[in-house]
Amino acid sequence: MSSLDDLIGRAKLLLAEGHSPGQIADELSLSMETVTWLLTQGKGTAAPKDVHIDWTAVSSQAPLLEETALMLLQRYYGSQSDESVSSPAAEVIVGIALSGIPLATIIAVQEAAKLAIYHPAKQNQSERPMGSISGNFAAIGGERCIIVDDTITSGNTMREVVKYLKKHNAIPVAIWVIFDKRGIKDIDGVPVYSLFKISRID
Repeated sequence: MSSLDDLIGRAKLLLAEGHSPGQIADELSLSMETVTWLLTQGKGTAAPKDVHIDWTAVSSQAPLLEETALMLLQRYYGSQSDESVSSPAAEVIVGIALSGIPLATIIAVQEAAKLAIYHPAKQNQSERPMGSISGNFAAIGGERCIIVDDTITSGNTMREVVKYLKKHNAIPVAIWVIFDKRGIKDIDGVPVYSLFKISRID
């Protein structure tokens, strides 16, 4: 079975288990366009150009996940030329559901910061999907925030989070991700710090 067949099978299994296409996109670290194609495979349509990243060997092992979160911290502080930048870099660490939550939790502990959780619109199955901050965690209004997730695929979720934070009077300071599939330097003026930039060469 090819890796494409495996992805199609995994996407269809997740759908059968009740996952929304947005949740499937997060689970497989793929764009919504790619997930839609995997689920429908329109006749005569070519597969979208995307890169699947399977990092479960790290994400399923708490010690390795902690080391990855610490690498994100080191990546940020190591890139700061201004010696006046001190820890914590922000008062609130915002983890994007789902994969950003464990990373953000570890970073918040290291930074002695508050933790907020953002649920993206693509995971909302209502008629008018909207993203939101969980009321069970820290409030963001008036706070400096760092946004944390595993992967930037298209950049749409990050744009959504930045817009949401600004609308709610928060100050997004930086975006930290493990993998950046787009090579994005900033999103609406908020700098992106990634551990790996993924490029597709055709």
